[in-house]
Amino acid sequence: MAVGIGLATPRPSQAIGIWDLIFGGVQIIQATQITNMSVEQERDLGTQIDSQLKRQGLRAYREDAAVDNYLDGIGQRLAQPSDCPNVPFTFQVVPDDSVNAFATAGGYVYIQTGLMREADNEAELAGVVAHEIGHICGRHGLNQMKNQAIAQGIMTAAGVRQDQLVNIGVQLAYSLPNSRGDETNADERGFYNMGRAGYDQRGIRDFMQKLASGGSPPEFLSTHPNPANRVSHLNNLLNSSATPSSNAGMNNNQYQAQINSLI
Repeated sequence: MAVGIGLATPRPSQAIGIWDLIFGGVQIIQATQITNMSVEQERDLGTQIDSQLKRQGLRAYREDAAVDNYLDGIGQRLAQPSDCPNVPFTFQVVPDDSVNAFATAGGYVYIQTGLMREADNEAELAGVVAHEIGHICGRHGLNQMKNQAIAQGIMTAAGVRQDQLVNIGVQLAYSLPNSRGDETNADERGFYNMGRAGYDQRGIRDFMQKLASGGSPPEFLSTHPNPANRVSHLNNLLNSSATPSSNAGMNNNQYQAQINSLI
């Protein structure tokens, strides 16, 4: 786990009738509704997951507002030309020395301070942010929530309770890795999103390559399978594309000045 949080484990549903749930004010979501949520419904779910994470110990970085604003500026620059520009993204800095990043439903993206320090320049950080945006645009988290609800036996014929889905979302934020296919898809979405936002696309490759070549992969890669294969795939994307039209974000000194308070 990236941050010391005790996760609540959902328990299998007891035999509760659908009318008991409805009249009890419990919101029920059917399996087909999970992956077909409207932007507003997904945002509501993500907001509840975010609140639960913070109740269980996740802290937001408060020491320097300029760092928060810097990350948000990068995120919003990438969000506008992303595959889901209608999602109201929220980008948050998490004070933790681990090299990690994650995303939850509804546009919530979390970048830990350890990862920001590990990046050499803005393009590398933008590559990570674009990757997490790719997970949200691909609705990978929602698919995992549905699969976990089924696997844990809490998806009844009526559907799954929203509070149980929130608990699953908290688990997914830290402890359950994405599938190989989801990671490849998020890498590709992030790569092309960087290009549309005017960032040098070598940034995402360089950051993955640096982490993959280390002694032991950090959490960002250890919970995301096949780091060497991912670097190879990104190299193939770079080789098959035109030479990056921009070198935006590749100035190491400018980046270090922006995150100086973290060092």
